[in-house]
Amino acid sequence: MNGVEQQAVRPGPSLSRWKVSSTSVCGSSHEKLGTPCQDASFWSVQENNIFFAAVADGAGSASRSDVGAQIASQTAVEALKAETNLENRLLKNPRTFKTVLVKALKSALRAVKEEAKTQGIKPRELASTLIVVIATPKVVATAQIGDGAAVIQTQNNELIALTTPDNGEYVNQTTFLISPKAISTAQLHIWHGPPTHIALFSDGLQMLALQMPFGKPHAPFFSPLFAFISKAGATAQAQLTSFLQSPRVKERTDDDLTLLLAALQDDTHETENQR
Repeated sequence: MNGVEQQAVRPGPSLSRWKVSSTSVCGSSHEKLGTPCQDASFWSVQENNIFFAAVADGAGSASRSDVGAQIASQTAVEALKAETNLENRLLKNPRTFKTVLVKALKSALRAVKEEAKTQGIKPRELASTLIVVIATPKVVATAQIGDGAAVIQTQNNELIALTTPDNGEYVNQTTFLISPKAISTAQLHIWHGPPTHIALFSDGLQMLALQMPFGKPHAPFFSPLFAFISKAGATAQAQLTSFLQSPRVKERTDDDLTLLLAALQDDTHETENQR
């Protein structure tokens, strides 16, 4: 996908406590080569304020990883949306998060393999990482394969990295959804409590967003972004795209960039919701 904006963000028809926006931009290295952006994201807000989101980063060495990233992220969210009576199940048994998230990862992998078969190519040509999140006003659960990260802000303004980048033994090495044992070794984390903000991002933003090598969230990066999404309106995605294309970001990384932001509002706020 050559366009920088991968998803439309529209005002939702009903009251929701989540305000969400996401975008992807093509890195300068890909622009020079004329290759498409290999990142993708997908999200949805359901009834009872359950929020689903996914971010995928296609492997630079894979010929159709842009397609793989789009399929993986969308399929994971669609699998979560297909779960019935999820809120009650989660409240009764918190371990349901693990079962549901692993099921979403497996659905994404199955969809990628089916696409590879349809195209007559090896699944590795559709390789991507995958971060998946389920969030409610009371709990946040994440699953991650590969690099990038998921960060939340608590009501005490504490920043917590729910996942950390899996960069492997060597520089620019990571685990992909199609990698052997990727699902069985995926990071799974559940955080109990009301989040105020959530951020998912691909590895292109790691050096700006995290204090490496420990993966601690960098407050000067997140604070203005979380303040932005809390107040953002109909132009949120355009503004987010402009930020990722700004010199202060582009000068720090030449990789594709994806950033998904969510703010949990009180009951009097309306959200931007994806249909």
